[in-house]
Amino acid sequence: MKKIKLLLMVVVLVFVENIQAQNHIDNGNIQRIILRKEVNEGARLISTGVPLLLIAPDSRAGALGDVGAASSPDANSNHWNAAKIPFADKKFAVAFTYSPWLRDYVGDIDLAYLAGYYKINDFSAIGASLTYFSLGSIDFTDNMGTSIGTYNPNEFAIDLSYSMKLTDNFSAAITGRYIRSDLTQGQSVAGNSTHAASAVAGDIGLYYQKDVVADKPQQYAFGVQISNLGNKISYSDNLESSFLPANLRIGGRYTYAMDQFNTVSFLLDFNKLLVPTPPVRDSAGAVFAGKDDNVGVLTGVFQSFYDAPDGFKEELQEINISGGIEYWYNNIIAARAGYFYESERKGARQYLTLGLGLKYNTLGIDVSYLIPTAQHNNNPLKNTLRVSLAMEMK
Repeated sequence: MKKIKLLLMVVVLVFVENIQAQNHIDNGNIQRIILRKEVNEGARLISTGVPLLLIAPDSRAGALGDVGAASSPDANSNHWNAAKIPFADKKFAVAFTYSPWLRDYVGDIDLAYLAGYYKINDFSAIGASLTYFSLGSIDFTDNMGTSIGTYNPNEFAIDLSYSMKLTDNFSAAITGRYIRSDLTQGQSVAGNSTHAASAVAGDIGLYYQKDVVADKPQQYAFGVQISNLGNKISYSDNLESSFLPANLRIGGRYTYAMDQFNTVSFLLDFNKLLVPTPPVRDSAGAVFAGKDDNVGVLTGVFQSFYDAPDGFKEELQEINISGGIEYWYNNIIAARAGYFYESERKGARQYLTLGLGLKYNTLGIDVSYLIPTAQHNNNPLKNTLRVSLAMEMK
């Protein structure tokens, strides 16, 4: 198990280094044919540092296919779109989520999330959250196999947000985030000395919510969030820095009250990384198709909309789609289902999610379960279980 965790850690570092080993025939037309085939058919994963920041941290969203841009506000809104918080009907809320991670492969990797908010008044609120990811314990050895210590690699992010209603139906929010990732605990990797990586990032969120006056109470909402805009991150002074997983999330929700006891909501989100797509390079390292991805953060954000080597078709493949349905009975029992889709060329994360929720007075519990649907059955996320406990107060 320790070898598996070490392998996972090395894979992360490989992503961080952005190493692209592409063997092409250095022979004029033949090379161009091979490169063109790679442009049209090859998978191009967009790798970033600290992918932890993109994981759905709570059970409710985890049961809705990772939807959250315009879902009704709750204690976990700080991650999805802090601009929702001023519309919460409770003054204070806090929630804790625990998820055993990659349990089919390793026994002691865990994800924990603590989040909450406080409404200053009817128009403004503050939110905060802590995401902590532990890789358990790993025994490090030297080249001779001699133990040099047992370490506990981990990474975490701390968030603080401020949100405010700008009108009765529209709100905005800003979020600050500190990130620290310590995967190697100072050990040398491939001859390079390493250290803990840290970064500072921010989010911007917008949210619109409108009640519809009709025979049956209805509500629709729209949300936009740009998250993880910050400096590049590096685990070594000798390695290239990696982009944070800057992300654009756009989503909507429609809620329909069938009667005084039964309510159903339909939710849909679109997500796109605001990070450059890796170009196709020839044997000399020159860009053959796409754009050079060795650019600054802001340039990378704008370039991410038009730099895919396969053009507009590939840009569309970089948009992840998630949708969910949430049913409440008497605001006590909830049933949820969702689906997350990612293109085969961009990671092939495709899974069905299911979950239940229960509220009693000020307390609540939510549970979610993930079922992969892609053709390959060895998806490391299969059987992912999340459990959340929450408390709300007026």
